[in-house]
Amino acid sequence: MAWQGRTVLAVVPARGGSKGVPRKNIAEVGGLSLIARAAAVIKALPWIDRALITTDDPEFAAEARRHGLDAPFLRPPDLATDTAIAVDVWIHAWLAAEAQHGMRFDAALYLQPTSPFRTPAHVEATLRAMLEGGHAAACTVSRVPGHFTPPKLLLRDEAGVIAPFSPDARLHKNRQTIPPYWYRNGYCYAALRRTVVDQRQIDEADCVGVPIDGPIVNIDDPFELQVARWMASQGGV
Repeated sequence: MAWQGRTVLAVVPARGGSKGVPRKNIAEVGGLSLIARAAAVIKALPWIDRALITTDDPEFAAEARRHGLDAPFLRPPDLATDTAIAVDVWIHAWLAAEAQHGMRFDAALYLQPTSPFRTPAHVEATLRAMLEGGHAAACTVSRVPGHFTPPKLLLRDEAGVIAPFSPDARLHKNRQTIPPYWYRNGYCYAALRRTVVDQRQIDEADCVGVPIDGPIVNIDDPFELQVARWMASQGGV
């Protein structure tokens, strides 16, 4: 289908060796595994030309296939460690998909399964912001709560004495005067081929941030998994 004449690949990274939540990518939230939830979002976006999982785990690969994702390879061991760099994982998957399908992908999405409440609208907004804005990349972002912004952060010395982290802290006694700060929330990354494959970058330069409103859930520990399950039982975000 493509997006306005540009071919689009979706990559779902799902390493098997998670330490915080063992086997987390097939943990269920709302009756579906995290891999299945990522696949469902991709299925709802007809302009995605191809979609695959990059995993080192045969069970994860089988789960991906059951829900419509390609699983053309098992990820090499050097890209399956907890120190592997995301851009290298993305490049490997991108080139493998091009070799498999005999086509070049102009842009790609990187959709981590650990964001179970990502929606098709989030993904489309990210790709749209990048392509229509003429940027090299895009990622979803969320507003940092006021009490976690630099003017509110503290340093604590060896004696336990605290001091402001920011030299401007005294200027922001009220939360309302603090300028907006943002963080990458992991819901969606989008990038052009030249950004990832040629330059080995994701969001280092000319990356537009796409704000996501509302609570954000990323599953990295057992508590966050329980929160996600509770939220799903209440109808989601």
